Amino acid sequence: MTRLTADFWVRAYLARLRLADIPAYVTAKGDPTAGAVIVKCARLDGTAAAWQRSFDLMTGARAWVVLADGHERDVDEALARQRARDPDLWLIEIESRDGRTLLDEPGLAD
Repeated sequence: MTRLTADFWVRAYLARLRLADIPAYVTAKGDPTAGAVIVKCARLDGTAAAWQRSFDLMTGARAWVVLADGHERDVDEALARQRARDPDLWLIEIESRDGRTLLDEPGLAD
């Protein structure tokens, strides 16, 4: 199985978000080939959530898991700590009142 580069995945994800009329911004550009990606969704009510890719230890399947959820300030602080530990990390911020990220859709969920 061929793995997509982080840069390619980010560009494809941003295109899918554009098609769904969900505003999105790259707030930190990581390593173009192997950088991890975190997606933050600002709900525009002072709250936010952030997801990162992880592996299910039992099945080995990849899945998006919640890294932080709550007041946007607290989520931003958690992301700043992650970025300080991993300068190759990509951060994508989307704005969606209903919390829609598309991360559960085919091609993005797995």
